Amino acid sequence: MRVIAGKARHLKLKTMEGDNTRPTTDRIKETLFNMLSFDIEGSSFLDLFAGSGGIGIEALSRGTREAVFVENNRKAQGCIRDNLTHTHLADQAVLIGRDVMTALSILDDEKRRFDYIFMDPPYGKGWEEKVLRFLAGSSLCDGETVIIVESDLSTGFSYLEGTGLKIYKEKIYKTNKHTFVCKEQLI
Repeated sequence: MRVIAGKARHLKLKTMEGDNTRPTTDRIKETLFNMLSFDIEGSSFLDLFAGSGGIGIEALSRGTREAVFVENNRKAQGCIRDNLTHTHLADQAVLIGRDVMTALSILDDEKRRFDYIFMDPPYGKGWEEKVLRFLAGSSLCDGETVIIVESDLSTGFSYLEGTGLKIYKEKIYKTNKHTFVCKEQLI
């Protein structure tokens, strides 16, 4: 795994051994950031279930002003720290070593708001719904925030009806997908 573009371009990133994380492949990461490239510079980025930090680090390399990484696994936290040091991006990053729901509550209490919220939770555990329902009622996102969910192909989002969130785009790959969600604008 490596940084695809920006100031840390071509630098290799550490990943965790074993099946605890599924790093987003370079090809999928490149496709994702090509879709976001025009608006990423100067933005704030929240990377939930951050794993080795590859997505948030890619965002920083491409010009986000800050990235907050949320990861509960201690080995993964060490990997994120090492990767941030290696890429010289640590001064623009915050690592929260808590479970995602606790971290979201802390950030919401601090009245934080993000331009991009990315999550790649463990598949088949229902985390997508828990996090999206929380975000629907929080100040962490508004009508301009892009929420990106990486999930397996079978993950559905029918529960979004009535939450104030809507899907506006989906990118399907061979084994997984990115679902782009935003808050519905009230007119």
